[in-house]
Amino acid sequence: MLLTTSVHFLFLVFLGMLLLVLLLIIGVLFYSFFQYKESVRISEWVKVINQKISEVIVYEDQELSLDQNFMASSGNSSFRNLFLQKLVDSEKKFSGSAKIKIKNLFKEYHLQQEAAKKLDQKKPYLIAGGIQELTVMEVKESLPRISSFLSHPSPQVYQEAQYAMVSFKGFEGLYFLNTATEKISEWQQLRLLLSITSIPENSGEAIESWLRSPNDSVIIFTLKLLRKFQMLPFYPIVVTLLEHSSVEVRVQAVQTILSLENPSTIRFLTEVYPDQPHEVQLEILRVMKISKDQCCTDLVKKELLENSNTAIKVYAAETLFELGHQEYLAKLSRDETASEELIQIIKYALQEKVC
Repeated sequence: MLLTTSVHFLFLVFLGMLLLVLLLIIGVLFYSFFQYKESVRISEWVKVINQKISEVIVYEDQELSLDQNFMASSGNSSFRNLFLQKLVDSEKKFSGSAKIKIKNLFKEYHLQQEAAKKLDQKKPYLIAGGIQELTVMEVKESLPRISSFLSHPSPQVYQEAQYAMVSFKGFEGLYFLNTATEKISEWQQLRLLLSITSIPENSGEAIESWLRSPNDSVIIFTLKLLRKFQMLPFYPIVVTLLEHSSVEVRVQAVQTILSLENPSTIRFLTEVYPDQPHEVQLEILRVMKISKDQCCTDLVKKELLENSNTAIKVYAAETLFELGHQEYLAKLSRDETASEELIQIIKYALQEKVC
């Protein structure tokens, strides 16, 4: 009797597990079928949208045919978001009249609503996407709303907001730098620099305040701005940054000092060189190599002979070569008292094959 009960129980357990597996299989099949139908639908939508965009760009308004498939789908929220995404992608690829036509499509189908809705979402990538879409499509009336995201905790969001401000307002849009506390990445700095096409005459006070910012990345970005627009009056302030606590700021300051073209630059760098960190000394040697100013020759020779750092020696040898002291280097390479490392470095500078 007990054996019969156990067998019956095991059978029920087996039957239950079998039923569970069957339900899982059915669930996976339904999910896969749903995903397949969704992918097919999206694929059809992409074809319809691409055709619409192509026709608008290629043909005049009077030549356009009425696309029933497009009209039937244009009220669907998912379709409209995909349409918006494709318009933004297309806008980046085209220029001139094609860009204008794409923006007209955006306005015609009131896709601003779809982009604006994303600003009310919680997920950072959706908010950032909405800001990007409104920026690309030049929806200027959205600027007050976008500006509220400059202090958003997500880098993805506040970086898009920063870029939007500059895209819409040019140099004036950079005023978020006054209060920026987070690091501005190199990629973000490049985006912002490319968006600035001119500097207003009354910008001196703002730029000077950015050069004294507690945020090192703000200073670095401003130095790049000075280089781009050759803002010579700021040379004295840039010079003071060679005493900044950040090595990266000092390196950027050296690059900017060279760019701003002052006849006393190399002599000044020669004087401050001994007190600089290793990375800054390397940058100064690189600048000396580019400048080809002979006033630094004695310093460079001293670094080649006496500095224990290999990288410094290599830069010094290359600088001497660019300054035209090939004969000095060749003579030094034949000196029997010179170390093997020094000889190899010199031969490298002379572009000889080291055996």
